[in-house]
Amino acid sequence: MIGTAFSLWAPNAKRVSLICDANFWDKEINPMIPLGSNGLWEVFIKDVGPGLKYKFAIQGRDSRWVDHADPLARQSERPPHTASIVNESNYQWSDSKWMDSRGLFQPWKSPVSIYEVHLGSWRAGLSYRQLAQELGQYLIEYKFTHVEFMPVSEYPYDPSWGYQVTSYFAPTSRFGSPDDFRYLIDHLHSLGIGVILDWVPAHFPKDEWALARFDGTCLYEHEDPRLGEHPDWGTLIFNYSRNEVRNFLVASALYWLESFHIDGLRVDAVASMLYLDYSRKEGEWIANEFGGRENLAAVRFLQEATATAYKRFPGIMMIAEESTAWAGVTKPTSENGLGFGFKWNMGWMHDSLQYLSHDPIHRLYHHNEITFSILYAFSENFLLPLSHDEVVHGKAALVNKFPGDRWQKVATLRALYGYMWSHPGKKLLFMGSEFAQNDEWSHDKSLDWHLTQYGEHKGVQDLVKDLNALYKEIPALWQRDSSSDGFTWLVGDDGAGNTLAYQRLADDGSQIISITNFSPVPHEQYHLPIPKSGNWIEALNTDDVKYGGSGVINNQIKVDQIQHRGFDYSAVIRLAPLATIWLKLN
Repeated sequence: MIGTAFSLWAPNAKRVSLICDANFWDKEINPMIPLGSNGLWEVFIKDVGPGLKYKFAIQGRDSRWVDHADPLARQSERPPHTASIVNESNYQWSDSKWMDSRGLFQPWKSPVSIYEVHLGSWRAGLSYRQLAQELGQYLIEYKFTHVEFMPVSEYPYDPSWGYQVTSYFAPTSRFGSPDDFRYLIDHLHSLGIGVILDWVPAHFPKDEWALARFDGTCLYEHEDPRLGEHPDWGTLIFNYSRNEVRNFLVASALYWLESFHIDGLRVDAVASMLYLDYSRKEGEWIANEFGGRENLAAVRFLQEATATAYKRFPGIMMIAEESTAWAGVTKPTSENGLGFGFKWNMGWMHDSLQYLSHDPIHRLYHHNEITFSILYAFSENFLLPLSHDEVVHGKAALVNKFPGDRWQKVATLRALYGYMWSHPGKKLLFMGSEFAQNDEWSHDKSLDWHLTQYGEHKGVQDLVKDLNALYKEIPALWQRDSSSDGFTWLVGDDGAGNTLAYQRLADDGSQIISITNFSPVPHEQYHLPIPKSGNWIEALNTDDVKYGGSGVINNQIKVDQIQHRGFDYSAVIRLAPLATIWLKLN
């Protein structure tokens, strides 16, 4: 028999009906049948199939009828419309080579440089299929290894940027169909680009037609607002203590990884999940069974999600946006960790930007802000993020966070990127930052691509391309990111010179030296300790004229057997103002 079977979990509903185009949205025509006492309802409708728009009319415990979208819908109407759509994928994947090799991928010991993208504003008006071509070509040209999409799970409110999800199994219809989204991922895989999705299991919006009070009760959320409502975002918090809710969310994660061949999930707002008192005052939260503030059910859920994802899909990345000092975020669940592969290093991001916000003459007194990150850099598997969160809400674009005239601002940005790409940890850069966009990011307009016609912006863009290319070529920059034996301070205490230098090491003993001068004054005779004799040359200099710099470079570096700072060799080099230099053995 041709038709479609519909099922739903609504244990506290009095009645449920399937309403759709085929029955003129009349709840009396296709009532659903309860399946025993397990809360499941089902109905089969003949002669309907893909493309049918539908909802569930639910009479809740309070006797009110409310029309709800399907929580498990594979496709949704384009907002502001809210119906679910019956979807059947006919997509023929062509990425078998990528998928076969992915299981062998070890991201911890590999170069990972992520370009974070909001699909609606990278270039406004593009479809999934158009993005496949244009974004794919851009990622190849600028040498990124991965792209991370801000949330694509269907969401109704554009200013939420996708972080208020109403459909956990359907890519937004703003840019095309689910198979169009599959094409985007398939094409990126053909170019050798991995795809990471922002996934939001921390909270959901109060829209009545979605998950909120789904069967007239708080089915997915907590009844008590001290547990079930997020005070900052006006959203609802999932009840992770319910098996069905945990299963729903884990199934969502697995669906994206399996059905869309996604290569990793970045889990948003993990800190808000872990702490019962997150953003709450005394008396506004309820302690756990042991009197503590840890959300033990959320911990169990995260452990289940990460462990299941890694078991089912070896080679993926599970990434936590976690802003506190919670121990063991990237430890295996077998060691009572949360089981993530990587954690965003929010401390590095905050301290680096804070340090660079000071006038250079005052940076002497804040030198610990630029060196402190190394004290904990190897306690987790870290990823260094300069994300969308840093270029919105009055925080200014990256290039405008720094003091000085225009040249100094751009030079500081170039120096920061050189420092970031040599610092332990994988890399993430938000779109527009790679060409020093002047304005804060706005979700409702394209990036200012015209700026790339101008020298200073093109210079930064070319620098990011070269940083990515060199980064992939130099194992010392990524092979031991999570191990202290891959990093050695050469100069860590030169606060007066606003300067720092360190060595990065690879498994085979190959090395690279990174020196950054965060002062607007050049150091013409800088005495640098050298860990090994040999013919050292510049591999990169962010002050190169081709990047818009002043051209203070080292054509030749003379290494002497003169002890300095505990090392047997040293050299006197030129350090450009507001610049990072990488040295390598020729």
